[in-house]
Amino acid sequence: MAMLEGLFASGRIIDLILVLVAIEAVCLAVIPRLRGSMGLIDIAGLLLPGVMLMLSVRTALTGAPHTMTAAMLAAALVFHLLDVARRRA
Repeated sequence: MAMLEGLFASGRIIDLILVLVAIEAVCLAVIPRLRGSMGLIDIAGLLLPGVMLMLSVRTALTGAPHTMTAAMLAAALVFHLLDVARRRA
């Protein structure tokens, strides 16, 4: 239990999650049948908002300045809106 608490307190749990997201991105980009009709821009649009949300959680867990957390949340919103706009076009 102490190890899990340490992972959260240090923000390392988010690092582990981001490694899994990176593996997902590589799998989606490299394995054609997983990718289907998705291009690299589609994959980035799918994953970047979540990555930014994870980074915002990491900044909050590690006691970074609130402005850093807000910047990560704002970036997540921007990436999400760009992805939605691109898909609608």
